[in-house]
Order: sequence, then C-alpha cells, then structure tokens
Amino acid sequence: MTEEITFILNNELISVKINPAVVLLDFIRKQIHLTGTKEGCKEGDCGACTVLIGELKNNKLEYHSVNSCLLPLGNVNNTHIVTCRCTGYTSIKRSVNNVLNKFNSDEHKEVERISFLIKNNILPDYFTGIAERLGKLQAENSNEQNGKAKYFVAGGTDLYVQKPDEFLKQQITFIKDKNLSYIKVQDKICRVGAGTSFEMIKNSSVFQKLFPQLKSFMDLMASLPVRNSATIGGNIINASPIGDMTIFFLALNASIVLNNGLKYRKILLQDLFKGYKKLDKTDDEYLEQIEFKLPSENSHFNFEKVSKRKHLDIASVNSAIYLEVVNETIKEVHLSAGGVAPIPLYLEKSSNFLLSKKIEIETLNDVLSIIQSEISPISDIRGSEEYKRLLLNQLFKAHFIELFPELINVKALT
Repeated sequence: MTEEITFILNNELISVKINPAVVLLDFIRKQIHLTGTKEGCKEGDCGACTVLIGELKNNKLEYHSVNSCLLPLGNVNNTHIVTCRCTGYTSIKRSVNNVLNKFNSDEHKEVERISFLIKNNILPDYFTGIAERLGKLQAENSNEQNGKAKYFVAGGTDLYVQKPDEFLKQQITFIKDKNLSYIKVQDKICRVGAGTSFEMIKNSSVFQKLFPQLKSFMDLMASLPVRNSATIGGNIINASPIGDMTIFFLALNASIVLNNGLKYRKILLQDLFKGYKKLDKTDDEYLEQIEFKLPSENSHFNFEKVSKRKHLDIASVNSAIYLEVVNETIKEVHLSAGGVAPIPLYLEKSSNFLLSKKIEIETLNDVLSIIQSEISPISDIRGSEEYKRLLLNQLFKAHFIELFPELINVKALT
C-alpha cells in the first residue's frame, strides 16, 4: 500500500509515493541519508532520533519536538520537518541555553521568535517562507483515505513500539486526518477530541483552570517528544492497564463517543474495557471524543503514580480520584487505579462505599479492604503482586493526605 506523502524536509520539498506506515526515522536515514538523526532505542526513550515538526494551525506556525522513530510518514503530510543534530548532548544543551538566555532578556521577551532567530543567525533564512509554503501544501494536498482500515493510528507512540512491521502490511487510517485535536466546553461539559495530544492537554487553559496541579501530574507522563505525539484517544484504545491518561479520565467518570462513519455510540469509559486488550468496540469504530462534566466548586482531584524512575517511565501502579465534598462529607466520588488488574480499573465498590462518608481516618482504613477485594494484580517486571497491593493502599492514602491535610493526620494514617 502506497500513498503520496508531501512535506518540507529542512528546505527541500519532499513528494514521494511510499507506504505511509514507514516511520520518519527510516525515511530520513535510509532514503534521504541524513544520518545526523540517530537510531537509538526505537522506543521513544533515548531522544537520539528527535526532530522538529512544524504545523500551520489557524495561520500560525507551531513547532514541537517529536521522536521520528515512532512517527509514521502518514502523520507528516503538509508539515515542516527539521533535522537538528550531529553532535553530543553537551553542546546541544549549551546552545539551547544560550538561545533561551537571549529570549529571557527583557528586550527580547515580546519578539516574534522565528524572525528573531533568523536575525541572530540561529536559524537559516529559509524559515521565513515556511508558513507560506505550508499554506500552499494544505490547499493543494488532500489527505482523504480510501479503503477499509484494519488499524486506526493516532500518535503511534506505543503501537510503533509493539508491532511496527505489522503496520507495513496493513491498511491504516490516520486519526490526524480527522481533525480531532480540540478541547471545548459547552453546557458544563468538557469535550476532548481523541486526537488531542498529552501536551495540548497539559498546556490547555481549560484543563489548567479545572485541575490546578495538572502540570505536575502531566510531567510524570512520558517525555516531551512523546507527549507531543501521544494522544488521549490512543492511550484509551490501546487499553494498557497502566495508561496514565486513561486512569485520569476514569476518575472523572468520563464518557466516550465511538464512530463507525455512519453512526455514533456513547458509552461510559469504564464500560469500554471488557478484558485484557478487549474492548466494547467494533473493528470499524474509532474513538472520536471524550466527555466529562465540569468539576463542581466543591470538587477535589488528585493523580498519583509510582514508577521505577520518577520521570520518563511507565507506571508500576497509578491512581486518580475525584471527590465532591460538603461539610467534610463525600457527596460524589470516583476512584480509579492502574497496574492492579488486566484493565484500567474503575473501583466501583470502593467508590460506592465512600459515598456519604465523613473524611476521617476510620473511613479510609475501612475502605482499604474493599479496594483490595476489587483488584487482581500479577507479579511482573514492574513489581510483585504483594508490592502492587501495598502501593495502591499507599496511593489511596496519598490522595487524602494531598487533598485534605487539615483533616487527615499523616502519622495516624501511616
């Protein structure tokens, strides 16, 4: 299967018929021979393959760092790809710091950045015309796809680690072409397009207002290049038992909208997962949107995660909680956990037990046995069954220590 892929690579217009499932790294190195972009882990971990991707959004040119080892060519149509490295990390870090110091000076804080970088010989002159060239590409090139797809691919940051070769043999539909990158609020409902990236959520003024600790939560979820590519829809449909954003949205009692091209279907997110990697979804359906009601004035939300490394690592166990509290009494609660079952888990029995209970040590101690009865962790590379059971107990306590320090005596709880 081949498609016409058109984009700008540095200053060169690339138009090639190629399998859109081929990753950008392989194309850059093997066909264009720009070997300064390195092949390291091929898992999005080491950063040796990092490139910039520039996209024209609302007539504004925006650049983000991405891992080219996980980026299929089908996702680079009508973009500007910049390869930026042929040396060691120390000199790159020093150069970046020098640029940042220039921007941080008072006289340069409000300048148009690309023009400033060109003027100071940091970027080549051709960057001046990139926005206009991308505008023409968008007008000239349609990304419509024909045929029935076996796979719907969004960011690809996990799928291309698991089975990249399989995609080369299959018909693929790229979610990017469906314009599902958005965050909207209407009638007290927040709607998030399935193509919305992790980093878009992190930088969203809507989410930052709703969840004041959002940035600290999101910094625990992958690296910046991965967050720039990874989508909320992909995280959910991938159905990993430890998917960070899936656990986040489960605690918001979110719903999802599935679309097969002819009709829509709306279900609770917690009802999507039927077993390990088994979903209440037909092969021709794709996830279009995630919805949740706006938190009330009396609401509290927290996300906790434990992994072998604090950053750039997948969870051993993660958990999130949403509560509405009036006069120290829980009026609504949704508790989720990952890494403790074959699926991302909504803890229904534990949530129901907490309803109408006072926030006090006795309540928290009483619910721990219910939590343990709802989970079924297994021993694996991320920890033993016993360790994961202990972790979830501790994360549950951490929710209340973080959210209600005035009500919970830490020493008494631990």
